[in-house]
Amino acid sequence: MKASVVLAMLASMLLLSGCGKAPPPAVAADTPEPAYAQSIEAWRQEREDKLRDPDGWLSFTGSGQIAAGEHRVGSAQDNDIVLPSGAAHLGVLRLSPQGEIEFRSVAGSDARIDGEPFDSAALLDQKQEGGPTSVHTGQARFYVVRTGDVFGWRFRDPQAPALRAFDGVPHFPVDPSWRVQADWQAYPQPRELRLVTSNGTEESARVPGKAVFERDGRRYELLPIHEDGDDELFFVLADRTSGKETYGGARFLHAALPADGKVVLDFNKAINPPCALNGHVVCPLAPPENRLDLRVEAGEKTYPRAH
Repeated sequence: MKASVVLAMLASMLLLSGCGKAPPPAVAADTPEPAYAQSIEAWRQEREDKLRDPDGWLSFTGSGQIAAGEHRVGSAQDNDIVLPSGAAHLGVLRLSPQGEIEFRSVAGSDARIDGEPFDSAALLDQKQEGGPTSVHTGQARFYVVRTGDVFGWRFRDPQAPALRAFDGVPHFPVDPSWRVQADWQAYPQPRELRLVTSNGTEESARVPGKAVFERDGRRYELLPIHEDGDDELFFVLADRTSGKETYGGARFLHAALPADGKVVLDFNKAINPPCALNGHVVCPLAPPENRLDLRVEAGEKTYPRAH
């Protein structure tokens, strides 16, 4: 897993000098500096290129939870786990009460792991080293994930309808005033933050400090997540646009690590979480500490084609 906030701008006003001449055309105070605007547009293009990746977030076409026991897997309706495409009968998944996962292919199935057919194999979930183990059928793949104590399955297809339909993510206009230099207040020891995910499970996150800034005389704080080895801070936040112009659960913001007691929060780079783009993905929701009482009119808006 990898936000803070800034709000409204005061409109600038021109005072007539009394000379009777019409004032010259006003230059909007929020006109982006060309170089900065170009950098944000380039960043947005790079993000959209990643979303178009055949193995990106939009490639998910199926998902569900898995209880302990055996489950028949395939695209035929008589399976316990019905896939949206692929082999009619792919195999049998067994999840033990201890969380061990086994997959047995069935005769006539095209099930493959690492390009090779198999009879039976232990599968790793995405939290285990080297995982998740994918079972391929055609160009698509099936695998097991875990959030908290809940196991689930995911199915990804490079020919997913969501990928073919993707035509970009809407966003607010580039506004350099939303690039905020916040004060960084490190904690003596990292604190734990509990995050609720979009499927109702809980995850624990490590918070090393807080970003603090003021806007229009008000003070705001945001808590980032940081794991050892990461070269950036990760904010999960919501604001007064959430559930209206932007996704209600959260937006994500990445920021460089603090330097000289400061951290730069560029809300023009606030993005939709994966679960706002595709309903088959689980992601963290903004914790109460990061729900800001102001409108962050920057970054990505709600993706209209989410399903």
